[in-house]
Amino acid sequence: MASLKELARIVGVSPTTVSFALNGRSKEMRISEELTSRILKVAEETGYRPNNIAVALRTGQTKIIGLIVEDIANHFFSTLAKTIEEEANLFDYKVVYCSTENDDEKGEGLLDMLQQQQVDGYLITPTSGMRNKIGKLINRKIPLVLIDRYFEDMECPHVMVNNFEGIVKGVNLLIKKGYKKISFITPDLDLMQMKEREKGFIAALEKQHLYKSKKQILKVDYKDGGKKEAIEKIKTYLKTESPEAVVFATNYIGIHGLQAIKELKLKIPDDLAVICFDDNEVFDLCTPSITAISQPIEDIARTAVKILMGELGVTRKSAKKLVRIPTEIINRESA
Repeated sequence: MASLKELARIVGVSPTTVSFALNGRSKEMRISEELTSRILKVAEETGYRPNNIAVALRTGQTKIIGLIVEDIANHFFSTLAKTIEEEANLFDYKVVYCSTENDDEKGEGLLDMLQQQQVDGYLITPTSGMRNKIGKLINRKIPLVLIDRYFEDMECPHVMVNNFEGIVKGVNLLIKKGYKKISFITPDLDLMQMKEREKGFIAALEKQHLYKSKKQILKVDYKDGGKKEAIEKIKTYLKTESPEAVVFATNYIGIHGLQAIKELKLKIPDDLAVICFDDNEVFDLCTPSITAISQPIEDIARTAVKILMGELGVTRKSAKKLVRIPTEIINRESA
């Protein structure tokens, strides 16, 4: 692979001339079309690639976006990352992505790592413990957009679905079908989107005078023992409270809930109706298939990239920076 100096020597011009031609400034610097074509041809033949560090020092840009999500293995976040990568590529940006696994310390470490890489901007699904470091980025006017969650007292562009209304839609569907004893099972996480989903559940039931007590909500702490412990807690809750229907706050807790229901030998929807927030391809394959509150993942990703490109100065700044995208009910057989 040739260097810039070697490329210049082969063509027989100065490195500066080669640099101008490769950066699309031939017309501005009065470099002939013939010479420009020869430089580009030789660059392709020799496999020339620009030195990214040198380009960053010269332009102040790395053309790299840092993407931090909760769990890249999760369907929601993997689809989100894929779409973000495709959208960023349209603007000639590359994406470096990583997962926090909802671990505050890991999230902070990932932010430090991306800052050392001098990424141009950030798309972040933050943990609650990342608040201070994200606040420092905002104070330094570093371009960033939060996705799927936000900090209530922090002025920062963010994109997410309308979690409150999404849960209200799901609960109203159950009520319309005649269910009255409805429960809500959620991860025990101090995250804004989880709080909004819980508020939506309570509000929808209170409107129909169906919210009787806090026992209608089960919060599962995954730090206590992971998947196995979560399934056991859900089993114990379902046996004790015997709800007619249950709304799961996330797809992963929904999958654990389905395992608990299977182990209890309950029939869906005869013994227990089920709705899950955030669709998953597994839900369509289940027997019976699982009704879900679907998040338009591609819309979330495209909107976030669009806003970030505005913050980076690549496109016109978006006037709307606090975006709530509607959810959609996917009606299947479980409710």
